[in-house]
Amino acid sequence: MALKSLDSITPSDIESLGVTPEDAATLHQLLKEIVATHGVGTPAAWHNITKRLLSPHLPFSFHQMLYYGCYKSYGPDPPAWIPDPEISVLTNVGQLLERRGKEFLGSAYKDPITSFSDFQKFSVSNPEVYWRTVLDEIDVSFSVPPKCILHECTYPGGQWLPEASINPAKNCLAINSRRSLDDTVIIWRDELHDDLPLHKMTLKELREEVWLVAYALQALGLEKGSSIAIDMPMNVKSVVIYLAIVLAGCVVVSIADSFAVPEISTRLKISKAKVIFTQDLIIRGDKTIPLYSRILDAESPMAIVIPTRGPESSMKLRNGDLSWCDFLEGVDSLKGKEFVAVEQPAEAFTNILFSSGTTGDPKAIPWTNVTPLKAAADAWCHLDIRKGDVVAWPTNLGWMMGPWLVYASFLNGASMALYCGSPLGTGFAKLVQDAKVTMLGVIPSLVRTWKSTNSTAGYDWSSIRCFGSTGEASNVDEYLWLMGRAHYKPIIEYCGGTEIGGGFVSGSLLQAQSLAAFSTPVMGCTLFILGDDGYPIPQNVPGMGELALGPLMFGSSITLLNADHHNVYFKDMPLWNGKVLRRHGDVFELTSRGYYHAHGRADDTMNLGGIKVSSVEIERICNGVDSNILETAATGVPPAGGGPEQLVIAVVFKDPNKPSPDPHQLRLSFNSALQKTLNPLFKVSRVELLSSLPRTASNKVMRRVLRKQFSDRSQSPKL
Repeated sequence: MALKSLDSITPSDIESLGVTPEDAATLHQLLKEIVATHGVGTPAAWHNITKRLLSPHLPFSFHQMLYYGCYKSYGPDPPAWIPDPEISVLTNVGQLLERRGKEFLGSAYKDPITSFSDFQKFSVSNPEVYWRTVLDEIDVSFSVPPKCILHECTYPGGQWLPEASINPAKNCLAINSRRSLDDTVIIWRDELHDDLPLHKMTLKELREEVWLVAYALQALGLEKGSSIAIDMPMNVKSVVIYLAIVLAGCVVVSIADSFAVPEISTRLKISKAKVIFTQDLIIRGDKTIPLYSRILDAESPMAIVIPTRGPESSMKLRNGDLSWCDFLEGVDSLKGKEFVAVEQPAEAFTNILFSSGTTGDPKAIPWTNVTPLKAAADAWCHLDIRKGDVVAWPTNLGWMMGPWLVYASFLNGASMALYCGSPLGTGFAKLVQDAKVTMLGVIPSLVRTWKSTNSTAGYDWSSIRCFGSTGEASNVDEYLWLMGRAHYKPIIEYCGGTEIGGGFVSGSLLQAQSLAAFSTPVMGCTLFILGDDGYPIPQNVPGMGELALGPLMFGSSITLLNADHHNVYFKDMPLWNGKVLRRHGDVFELTSRGYYHAHGRADDTMNLGGIKVSSVEIERICNGVDSNILETAATGVPPAGGGPEQLVIAVVFKDPNKPSPDPHQLRLSFNSALQKTLNPLFKVSRVELLSSLPRTASNKVMRRVLRKQFSDRSQSPKL
């Protein structure tokens, strides 16, 4: 559409978007009043437009007309949401700063909005005070309190909570100022039962379920610290199992239920899992997807199998495997009896998760007892999760956002809302309405589907206070649409990693939020943008380059099971004020208005649908699709309109004189192989046939060169 400034929009312009003449006249009159009071292109004008004029039932093209009309001459990073001073003092951070802002910041403290950035810097320079304060705010309980918060030892990341003993699952189940036994902690609904009432579980019921499973685990005779895998959808039972494993002093091995057999097998071997929990199958609409059979093909250890539907007697199990009923049978008499949590040192492992590196095998990243506290603290500060909230985030325990959601909800006294089915359709939208979700987490591809299918139409999302977004690069128009579904509540972009246990850059309810941008480093984190010389450019100076992180990050990884942690994150990194910086690998930009933008990976790891995967993993599979292929190069290319990376495969054939196969057919073959062998969620967008691949002097493929070439082609105008 042609961009018109707000004062140039006419009633007929509004009518042309499908609005009735009567409504167009009313809307135009309101617009004129707003412009007269707040100006043509100001954040205040847009703020009042969202409050007084726009609603979900109006055409989205009208929302776009006003957003782009307001900010036609504004420049980069226009704020799509600005904080209300009266509401800001009611946020978690706002309340803390109103009570103790002068204690933390002295006479420099003004109010929560003005002083938020200063408080973020305070969290970095005063970790002892900041983290003690936040752990107190979320009522974290230690069986043995830490000697201090941070001991800066010879290891670059320091030692956090030295000499402390804790069990994070016990904290999730504790009764404190945030929770009573009768409080609802999980709300859920099963797909295809969208017209039935919601299921609810109280804290009392959750505790008893978790205790019973912990007793059953103990009865298996497993040693403390044993690895126990979960390969299930994220539902009530998998959450109970997760907490029970941690409560019993064992280590969860996270495996996504979408993984193919080789990926399951690799994770089981690396983690040395002794037991795996799974389901017989997954039901999605009218489809049934076998899960237990994948476990068998992966040559798993003993499996405990939960029936998805029907009697357990109908399941045919391998010798040595147990049905859910048989697993619990020997501990029935202990139902309702509290299980004594296994308290362990802060550095003890609680969870092994996996993140692809630049080699064929995924990196095995252990979460310690500190990591859950990092997840909860991020949620408390940046997403303002608190007692009485209902948090929904479609995810899986195989990805870091699954465990993150468990701790972010339960440690902050909130309820978790789960939809046992696909989040793509109207059923999930109805769950958000019926459960009165207050914080809804998304990834951009999910929002894109909702927008294209209009699956949220007619559902009331007014209970939402904010959205969270992670996993992929977001798109301005799609996120403008998303905000409009909830009467323009803010979207908090949240970027981190499995090895961090949360985020390093995010947004805040105390700062203006711009679409597809981050407004602040996360509490306790320092960001550095490296220049072409490999050293940080001056902080707060706009620029773009590879991102590095300050090494002292609460809850971040301290070891890897199958790689040298120091070599991966610290080797050859520059010093800053005597401290070696931590490698991250994304390219980031700091803009003139102080916002951060993500520009993809600097190395050869790409992000496909929120899943990090290395080029090597994909190329190994694609190379075997056709015997005539000499080599392939996999690259993630951002589309012209923004959004998540698209997978493009460059192909070189052994004999350039032979006729080349049809690229479309080759793309289908690659998709089939990748989805069968690596991950059913991966999809090749296009295939490029080349005579050779660009290489360095040492014969390494320059995938960055290919990425730029393919990106330029995507963005070139089609004539």
